[in-house]
Amino acid sequence: MPVDSTALILMYVVVPVWLLAGLADWLCHRATYIERTSGSRESRLHLLMFAEMGAPLLAALFLEVNALVITFMIVMFLVHEATSFWDVSYASRLRRVSPFEQHVHSFLEIMPLLALALIVARYWPQFLALFGAREEAPRFILRWNPEKLPPLYIAGTLGCAALIGGLYLEELARGLKAEGRAPARSGGA
Repeated sequence: MPVDSTALILMYVVVPVWLLAGLADWLCHRATYIERTSGSRESRLHLLMFAEMGAPLLAALFLEVNALVITFMIVMFLVHEATSFWDVSYASRLRRVSPFEQHVHSFLEIMPLLALALIVARYWPQFLALFGAREEAPRFILRWNPEKLPPLYIAGTLGCAALIGGLYLEELARGLKAEGRAPARSGGA
């Protein structure tokens, strides 16, 4: 992979900060006993948001970044923003979302935006091609990334992402377990 400042910032700043923010977010949820407050519904939203940003991460790691991949990343970022608004709207009614957790959420929102901005900067001609600029033709095909990332970097990133995903699954399991022990609600109107 050619050494380029945008690639280095993406790889060694944005992705690690995003993963650390995910860990911090899980710790915040654990500290507020999410399984007894907002429960498995909020945990499902967390897994959804993880998938919404995990898919563009996988695309960036393995696919050639072109107009199709950039479009996918933009759409997934917007979907993630809508889901995060839904998540906080739901959670804040049922549990305390501390200032620290809110700050963590700001990192979970800004890191994908920063990643998207750096990818757009790095692949500017393909981004412009989405809007009809003819510096080069937009490419709407899926191809493996010709700029191979270091295997150790890919393994480390995927391993850390799997760990964070596993923690969110553990959060969901705690919520489901707590809901299974909850007393039955009366069916009265």
